[in-house]
Amino acid sequence: MIILKIGGSALTIKDADKPTIDEVNLDRIAQEVSAYNEDMVIVHGAGSYGHIYAKKFGIGDVIGNVNDHLYKLEGLCRTQASVQLLNYIVVEKLHEKGVPAIGIKPSSFIVTDNKRIAVCDTKIIKQYIDNGFVPVLYGDAVLDYNDYIKFAIISGDQLITYLAKELKADRVILSSDVDGIYTDNPKINPEAKLIDIVTKDTKLTLTENEDQADVTGGMGGKIKELLQLAEEGIESQIINAETPGNIKLAVSGQEVKGTIIK
Repeated sequence: MIILKIGGSALTIKDADKPTIDEVNLDRIAQEVSAYNEDMVIVHGAGSYGHIYAKKFGIGDVIGNVNDHLYKLEGLCRTQASVQLLNYIVVEKLHEKGVPAIGIKPSSFIVTDNKRIAVCDTKIIKQYIDNGFVPVLYGDAVLDYNDYIKFAIISGDQLITYLAKELKADRVILSSDVDGIYTDNPKINPEAKLIDIVTKDTKLTLTENEDQADVTGGMGGKIKELLQLAEEGIESQIINAETPGNIKLAVSGQEVKGTIIK
């Protein structure tokens, strides 16, 4: 079984001022996913459908007063509704390509404690897989046990780590908008070099794109989650979802440019 993470930056126009689908990428990615017909779970990022609202309303920040609490209540509602809409769009596109996708809302069965998963019953996901479906989950806004924040963002990266352990995945593929992990930010430094293999001992200098409204931690958050997964003996691979054919090659087990986390 594989767990495939599709980055929100590949499915949406992430720096848009309103939720916007990347129609061309979504259609192509769904077609490439359809090449795999074994057990699979898909987790997609929220992209512009989640980050705009999460940042605007400060979901996960300390709640200051009653008015701030009411403001964040609205924010949780709007964020959940927006990312659920994105999930519906993704699932419908997968249906078009013949994938038996079933959308599953993370906030309906996940609660965090200080922004880390505390409650998550994966039985329903296992049952869907056993019946031949492809569960499709996504980054979501959830309840949190911490009385000071009450609400949190659960990233797709944290989800794939948790699900890979619980479902005993054979492979994890994380597709983003870059080829993998670099020695520096390749979007601003043309001299940055791709790192083929990363372990806990690899020396990394992480740089974040401050102009990107990514409240889930960017590449630094991804690496942290995947290194935790590697400690459980599950290797993962980061590839570029925007390069045509990459996802098809990766899910089929063929060689593809990227970074292995082990």
